[in-house]
Amino acid sequence: MITHTDVVFKTSDTLVQKLVDAAEKKLLGNLKDFGGRTVLIEGGGYEKIWLETQPMGGEMYAKRNMEAGLNNQLLFMEHIRNDGRLPGSIALIDGRVTPQFNKFQGFCFPAPALNMYYLVGRDQAYLELLYSTLERFDAYLWKVRDSDGDGCLETWCKYDTGEDHAERYADAPDAWTEETPPEGCQTVPMASIDIMSFSYAARETLEKISLIMGKEELAANWMKKALTVQERIGSYLWNEEAGACLDRDRHHRVMPVLTHNSLRAMYWHSLPPYMADRFVREHLLNPREFWTKMPLPSVAVNDPLFRNITTNNWSGQAQALTYQRAILALENYGYDRLIPLLGRKLFEAIGEKCVFVQQYDPFTMKPSAVSLKGEQDAYGPAMLSVLEYAARMYGVHIQGEQLFWGSVSGSESTYEQQWGENRFRIENSGASAVAYVNGKKIFEAGPDLKVVTDLAGRVLSVLPFAERADCGRIMAFI
Repeated sequence: MITHTDVVFKTSDTLVQKLVDAAEKKLLGNLKDFGGRTVLIEGGGYEKIWLETQPMGGEMYAKRNMEAGLNNQLLFMEHIRNDGRLPGSIALIDGRVTPQFNKFQGFCFPAPALNMYYLVGRDQAYLELLYSTLERFDAYLWKVRDSDGDGCLETWCKYDTGEDHAERYADAPDAWTEETPPEGCQTVPMASIDIMSFSYAARETLEKISLIMGKEELAANWMKKALTVQERIGSYLWNEEAGACLDRDRHHRVMPVLTHNSLRAMYWHSLPPYMADRFVREHLLNPREFWTKMPLPSVAVNDPLFRNITTNNWSGQAQALTYQRAILALENYGYDRLIPLLGRKLFEAIGEKCVFVQQYDPFTMKPSAVSLKGEQDAYGPAMLSVLEYAARMYGVHIQGEQLFWGSVSGSESTYEQQWGENRFRIENSGASAVAYVNGKKIFEAGPDLKVVTDLAGRVLSVLPFAERADCGRIMAFI
């Protein structure tokens, strides 16, 4: 099993260097002992591991600490309830590791948990545990969360989707512990693109695991089941006129508020490409909606329910967690060129003070430095986003059996990833880049490219990281 990882990054871009150094230092303070096991908590006043952030955050941090990255997956799997429900959060209370089942709190789990299988060196017992966990959780969702039998899974409280204090939830409870939906609320139980996407992501990942296990017939069955979820999303939640997914309230009425949640669905890969393309083209890149000075507000800024509230509230301001999720969401649908644009926006918004907070004003880019618990810093999703955008733009990222290399132009840099006995290094002059695997030169590339290789360094594909990047500017040596 691979246990040791490390990253060394140096750049002439003083802002990026300062942000990366500060994030690395402050993340050490988010490492905590949960029952004798090191985990990476969310931080910034959130002292737990949450299903919406910490499996994803742990997998990202595995670049630097494999133990924490792995434990951030295992603790959720090991605390699955007998009926198949995963805890929405896990806390350390009076020295005891305590799973909490009063919300789903998102589900940024299947993709990072599967990638950890590769990162740790293909542990078969881990893979089997992940398969069982996803199978049981998916069965739980369909047994419990389609309370009206319309074939669409439901959110029952604000914390189910992690949309704290969101106006669109109206009088819905924050949390909910019961196995039947709350009664008498204006909107919930709400037919939800998020919860449907939970099921799609689980089933698609089960298909991938089945293929790894050599069970092709089982894999085909899981993909068939995943597509039934996607088809229901298309027939019930996709709004052709709006070009976006819109949830439905307890009376099955379309809720017209234009949220960023279609981007979340892209993270879970639950949208067919034409839906994702329409949302990106018509809404995500629309400066009157989501492509504001600080892009990615939670609700389109021209929507009647948009609220520019500076404390934890998913009714308006751009969230660091959305930036963290956006990387995979955009990669899933071939919008890699947007990643450096968002990375630079985030770097500039955080700025020289290196205070890492939860939210940012979409019009001014100003960090909302005061949380509901007072002055905020060391918020994990903000720090991990800085490190992950830097890795994608200037460094190397391990995904499954592939390496993603970035040659974003403008500054000199060196980025070296140690992964067990292997070292992956890319040197960027600002105008071109040279990559090495264990000291052997594998390619030279022009600026603003994303180069995909296998683990030995053989070039598999080249993608643009900018509008006019020349994908032909690459020379492979193996």
